[in-house]
Amino acid sequence: MTNATPHALEVSKLSKTYGSATALRDATFVLRAGQFLTLLGPSGCGKTTTLRLIAGFEPPDTGSIHIQGRAVSGQGFTVPPEQRRVGMVFQDYALFPHLDVAGNVGFGLRGDKKVKAARVEEMLALVGLSAFADRMPGALSGGQQQRVALARALAPQPELLLLDEPFSHLDAALRAQVRGELRTILRQAGVSAVFVTHDQEEALSLSDWVAVMFDGRVEQVAPPRTLYTRPATRRVAEFVGEAFWLPAQADGLFASCALGNVALADSASGAVDLLIRPESLLIDTVGQGTAAVVEWREYYGHDQRIGVILADGTRLVGRAGPESAISVGQSVGVRARTAVLPYAKADAVPQTTA
Repeated sequence: MTNATPHALEVSKLSKTYGSATALRDATFVLRAGQFLTLLGPSGCGKTTTLRLIAGFEPPDTGSIHIQGRAVSGQGFTVPPEQRRVGMVFQDYALFPHLDVAGNVGFGLRGDKKVKAARVEEMLALVGLSAFADRMPGALSGGQQQRVALARALAPQPELLLLDEPFSHLDAALRAQVRGELRTILRQAGVSAVFVTHDQEEALSLSDWVAVMFDGRVEQVAPPRTLYTRPATRRVAEFVGEAFWLPAQADGLFASCALGNVALADSASGAVDLLIRPESLLIDTVGQGTAAVVEWREYYGHDQRIGVILADGTRLVGRAGPESAISVGQSVGVRARTAVLPYAKADAVPQTTA
């Protein structure tokens, strides 16, 4: 019998304090080979600290780190960064201004010059910069600099790639383009990667798995779709998208609330709060559903956000297609488009019954 392929990364009960401040508490997660995991959370949640511990820039207080099944940090020992076979793309790219693109990409390579040159050429082709080998970093766009930094990190063939908010210096339009390029490049390279961001859209669109962090703790680890549709806590629900809460009385797979009798995604009983996403609401211009009045409208071309107020004063936000002729002050009907999740009022987790 052969042993199972080890995970690309295993982080177990990792903790780190700085003086009296706790930056990380018992962080635990795994990354499968060839997959992309994002550490997502607000500033100060511990995601960059986690990345630095994985890279070996700092030792953890407690816990262990394994890369490709090899222990690199544990009780009483830590492997130095240069021996971990980890590549790093920094927030500011950290390119050497006195070296051209080829010099930057080949900086960390050792050995025969011909082999080194071939690897640099291979990496530049991978990131689409073959024609820029002799260009200086200062003559490149932000997106091109990001690709040079990525090529340099991939050149030594790391077992794991770490990226610390590499899109933070790019404008919104370029961010969308570059993150798509990054995903394609990493797929082609077959490298496992851990990505740090506070941007929910980046995390959901790029990742195979997302670990949401608050106050130094990992609150939920899940694929993007699961994270969005079945958030483990109210805090996760509110962080990864728009979340509105409707008080309701649940009885099995249905609940009574301001929208009438709605279907539940999980069975529940008693007083609950229902998670309402804008896309889970249907706004009917014919008036079918609970009566409401349109308070405001935002048109984006691909869709619209519609703010409505119900007769009892409840305010909700829904989405409508670009063709829907909806105007402020219009009377509409509002109803749940899909089954919704119930959350216990006293707890942070979805309320379910066996």
